[in-house]
Amino acid sequence: MPDEATLAEPEASCVSDKAVLAAKESGDLAAQESTRDASAVADAQPAEASNAAPSDGKATATGAKFDELEVPEGIETWPDEKPAISKEDEDRLLKEFFQEVKEVDRNNEVNRVLGAFKLNPFEQLGLPFDATQEEAKRQYRKLSLLIHPDKCNHPLATSAFEVLGHANSQLTDEDFMRELRHALNLSREEVRKERKKATKNDAVVRLASAINEGGRAGVEAEWERTPDFHLLWKNKSRDMLARAEWRRRKLTKRLKEEEERIEEGEADTRKKLKAMRDHNKEWEGTRENRVGTWRDFVTKKQGKKKGVNLMGGTKPPKLKVEDDDKTYIQRPVQEQWRPKQPKPSGPQGSNR
Repeated sequence: MPDEATLAEPEASCVSDKAVLAAKESGDLAAQESTRDASAVADAQPAEASNAAPSDGKATATGAKFDELEVPEGIETWPDEKPAISKEDEDRLLKEFFQEVKEVDRNNEVNRVLGAFKLNPFEQLGLPFDATQEEAKRQYRKLSLLIHPDKCNHPLATSAFEVLGHANSQLTDEDFMRELRHALNLSREEVRKERKKATKNDAVVRLASAINEGGRAGVEAEWERTPDFHLLWKNKSRDMLARAEWRRRKLTKRLKEEEERIEEGEADTRKKLKAMRDHNKEWEGTRENRVGTWRDFVTKKQGKKKGVNLMGGTKPPKLKVEDDDKTYIQRPVQEQWRPKQPKPSGPQGSNR
């Protein structure tokens, strides 16, 4: 059966509606507000009574039964309650969490070092280009401890550690640093020229120069401290260092080819000289054999002739004397006693 609160709800709502209609007819605003408040209170009281009504018998019995239950052995609390964590477990979990976070940082740093621009040690160490030697040393110690192969589980931690060591050795090399600083300064000047050309007719820059105490120089100095400037500087330096490295490698290749060509020429010359020395040595070694062969040939030839020729088997040339009549003819000595030919008498053809 419905309780008294449920039966009283329609009666209260009817009374409140009648009061509102009466207030509207009279035109009294204050009366309207008071009647609205009274109706709201009347509506709220039955709702509270209805909500509280079913929780008198069953709830009490359920609460009593729950209190009478005992917690089973081996279970500290019920599943709906949070288990109590000891201080040691909490410290251990916190330590494991920070170790995982640190391991992620180590792996990220290894990937960053391996992916950095290889011609600039400042980028490999994660330093600005205008960093000092002390800053470079501190950064190297920090990163070397972070990605040391004994502490980092990344498979390429050893390679990253070697890259850091090479970058640190380059930063301590005076000759290399002199060339690197020169290239970085040139790239910075190029960025400044491009900035000046781009902002030549910029009204914002002019206004900022007029407001700034340092004028245009102060505005540019502030701009050079921004990340945008360092990004442009980094890109320009990469381009310049890459071009310089390309020229250096090309020149090195040409010098190497020239050296190889010279070495090949020298090797050919040495080979020819060696062949000539071997030929001369062989010629000198066969001298006695050649002389003996010639002597044997001469001896055999002399044995076929009568007498002995002291000249080695060859005839001497005939002696020649001058001819008084024909000085251009030289005759042998034996022919000087030959009678002269008679001269023709008279002019030629007179006998005809």
